[in-house]
Amino acid sequence: MKIAVLADIHGNSLALDAALTDIRMIGVDEYWVLGDIVALGPDPLGVLERLAALPNCKFIRGNTDRYVVTGDRPPPYPSEIGQDSDMIRIFAEVAGTFAWTQGAITAGGWFDWLSQLPLERKTILPDGTNCLCVHAHPGNDDGSGINKAMSDDEIQKLLEECAADLICVGHTHQQINRKVGKWRILNPGSISNPLPPILEASYAILEAMSDGYKIEHRTVEYDREKIISQVRKLHHPGAEFIIKHMRGENK
Repeated sequence: MKIAVLADIHGNSLALDAALTDIRMIGVDEYWVLGDIVALGPDPLGVLERLAALPNCKFIRGNTDRYVVTGDRPPPYPSEIGQDSDMIRIFAEVAGTFAWTQGAITAGGWFDWLSQLPLERKTILPDGTNCLCVHAHPGNDDGSGINKAMSDDEIQKLLEECAADLICVGHTHQQINRKVGKWRILNPGSISNPLPPILEASYAILEAMSDGYKIEHRTVEYDREKIISQVRKLHHPGAEFIIKHMRGENK
């Protein structure tokens, strides 16, 4: 059984199209989508429509999906802004971006679907491996997540009560295939906003067999300048942030 593992699509249908074309050439049995589906990019509805058309596609929510449907927001918070002009600009950009995305998915009829996504999903692979899918780390769709710079001890503290053997996460936009203690951690990277030096759409193939499993990370090039043109044409409130990601300037 082959599973395409995708995360952090962030409303970027062009990057998703590139990844799905690559996946179809490989051939998979299931798709796992690890959250952050619709915000912050220019085409949240296009992303949802493409994913909904996939066979055997399973979803969990990410923190930005939750922000869109609940009104929660990432920092900076109003109490932190004061008279700092840069903080005021960032606050306005964040608020405008999530409001824009919420309006798009509500008008498109997807609000209820997005609001019902689960925090976690558990499954057992053919060889008996217990697998947990969650956006950031067990029990949480937000926070620091699991990133490459963490020590084994730091990661073990996040996982100490987790009974799974294989933990599939997103959130940090980093490709990870790492063994820590009794756990294997898989992060497929980000479809839309991987961290430099990787700028391509990033995902993973999990091949699950009766005698074990294999993980393959993949990257696919796509036209990032077209995304820049889209957000400018739309007068997208998050255009500056998105353009920096497309050009590898956000780290």
